[in-house]
Parts: sequence; structure tokens; C-alpha cells
Amino acid sequence: MYVGPGDVLHLIRSGRARTRGDIQEETGMSRMTVAQRVDALLRAELIREAGSARPSGGRRPTDLAFNLQHSCTLSASVETRSSRVALTDLGGEILVDEHLDIAVQEGPEKVLNAITAAGQRLLKRAKVPMAKISGVGLSIPGPVDPHTLRPSQPPILPGWDAYPIVEFIQESFPVPVLVENDADAMAVGEYSAGFAGVSSLCLVKVSTGIGTGLVIDGRVYQGVDGGAGDIGHVRHPAFAGLVCQCGSLGCLAAGASGGAVARQMTDLGIPAESGRDVRKHLLAGNVDTMRLTHEAGQRLGEVMATVVCLLNPAVLLIAGDLASSSLIGGIRETLYPMSLPRATRHLDVRLASLGEDAAIRGMSSLLVNEVFSPAAVNARLG
Repeated sequence: MYVGPGDVLHLIRSGRARTRGDIQEETGMSRMTVAQRVDALLRAELIREAGSARPSGGRRPTDLAFNLQHSCTLSASVETRSSRVALTDLGGEILVDEHLDIAVQEGPEKVLNAITAAGQRLLKRAKVPMAKISGVGLSIPGPVDPHTLRPSQPPILPGWDAYPIVEFIQESFPVPVLVENDADAMAVGEYSAGFAGVSSLCLVKVSTGIGTGLVIDGRVYQGVDGGAGDIGHVRHPAFAGLVCQCGSLGCLAAGASGGAVARQMTDLGIPAESGRDVRKHLLAGNVDTMRLTHEAGQRLGEVMATVVCLLNPAVLLIAGDLASSSLIGGIRETLYPMSLPRATRHLDVRLASLGEDAAIRGMSSLLVNEVFSPAAVNARLG
């Protein structure tokens, strides 16, 4: 079987090989062939020599490492009322970023124009030439068809359905472009930052809407057409009379999302329009907001019990504007009693740790995995 420079890079990136000797042991290639593959990666500046490795008697072998400064990625996380654009290195570290106050209701062209303009400004700020951009990633709060990378009937993105996001962005950035659901991107970000190697991770994002990202055996699970994890539109009997943004009655998001809690707060005389406003009141310690968020968590836990029994994940992360002790407390109160003890005995339920960085880091990780995959690098370097 042919083992090209891309396969060698994968061994180095995954940690399975640190030295030329490790590569030879993993692949069975001759020392000369290993040297050729490593030299090709060094010339392309995809790897760097990182000094002496573990002692082995005599001359110490030299460590090889993925060159995180080879190039940059440009990622954007689109929320319902704002967006964030960031330039990162290949390890996902944010170099510069910019926040944009623009709502998705203004339509894809206006939002994407703002994002591409911000991307150009970030390149100038960081003094990074276009040639050093390996790819652009965009996360959106709605389902994405994995085959076309276009929004797929997104309930809270009017005018975005099937919009050619990739083609639009490539007019300004002629590089590989990925589009991903925001919860999936956040799940990848959290996985890559602190849970690499975990067999299954489920992230629930509770903001203006509710969505779930799934990472199984290190890969995002999207379903047949990108609809996996869209639990915000599971019907819940407690909300039977409520109209959801998708137009249906009784969706979980209609009664337990950040938007729903915001409406309940407004009814109590506490002005709030979105999950972001709910978060401000949570941080301020508003008692009514904490109570309503706790109750939303209870209803969410009832739905998540089915998810946990079906998937038996190792980790369940709670993220988004409503992520708080109030929400996670409510989730635990109903999740555990309604789930099989066997399904939860090894379940780690906790708040996500990356906050608003999660989607950016997730998109960067997805881009790096694609642009520097064995097949892609072999095609470039032969």
C-alpha cells in the first residue's frame, strides 16, 4: 500500500509518530523512503524539527511536529443577532477577531458581505497575506446539508434555505470553504480542546434556539442530510399550545429555548428579547430568570433522556447563552430519573468550557482536518 507524505503527516499530527524511527516502525517503509517523505514535508513547511526527543542511547532522534504557523484559517460563527470572525493558527488559537452586530434576519447576502469584509480587515490587522489562508469556515444556527454545504430548511434563518454560502465566500477568498451547523462546530471545538479520544460527545446549545452537536469516534455525526441533533423541534406535551419559529406547535424550543425564556421574562416585566439578554440577567443573579432557566432545563432534560438512552454518550456538554448552574441543575433533575441507570452510570454531564470560542475553534479544526488530510496532502506533494 502506498504511503505518501500526507499519510506521514497524519501520523505526526495524530501523535502516533514523533520521529523518523517511529514513522519507519508504523509504516514498514525503508529508512530512505521515510527520509524522502519527511524531506518533502519539511520543504513544504508542513512540519518542523522540534529538537531532541526521548533518549535512545547514542545520538538522540529529532522530534517532528506539525507546523502550526504554516498558514492560518479564517472562521466565522453566525448567531441569530450577531456574528464573530476570527483568524486562527492551525492549532485553533485565535490571533485576531472582530464582532459584528448583524442579525441573520437581514438575509444571507448582507451577513456574508459583512463577514467577508471583516475577514479582509483581519488579514490587514494581522499582516497575513491571502496566500497564507488555508481555508474559511462558517458555522450557522441551523441544519446544513453535508453534501451541498448549503442551509437545509433552517427554522430561524429566513431567506437562507439552500443559499450558496460556499460560492459567495469564494468570490472574496478563493480557498476551501466549509459550512457547518453551529452546535456541531462547537462540539468539535470542545472535543479537540479537551476531549480528544473520548468515544462519544454530545453538546447541547441552548441560546435563542436549541440544537445538539454529536461527535462520535472523532467525527461529526450529521445524519443523512444534516438534520441530526435538531432536538429543538421535538414535540413536548408541556408546550402543546405554543407556536414555534418553525411554524409547528409544541416544539421544545417554543417553551425551553433562550427565546422562550426571554418572552416569559418580558411577561414578568423583565425586558428581554433573546438568549443573550437572558444570559445578562443570569449573570446579574436575577431570581426570576434563574427560576425560569431551571424550569427550561427540566423540560430539556426530559428530551435529553431519550438521546442519552439512544446514544449512551460518554460526555454531555451544556453550552450557549443559557448555560449555567440553573440550567444544568434542571437538566440533571429530570435526565437521570428518566434514563436507564446503565445509560448514565459513566455519563459526564458538565458545562462546556470554551464559551464563544467553541465554534471558531471547531471550524478551524474541521478545516485543518480537510485541507491537511492524507489525500489532500498526497495530491499536492505526490
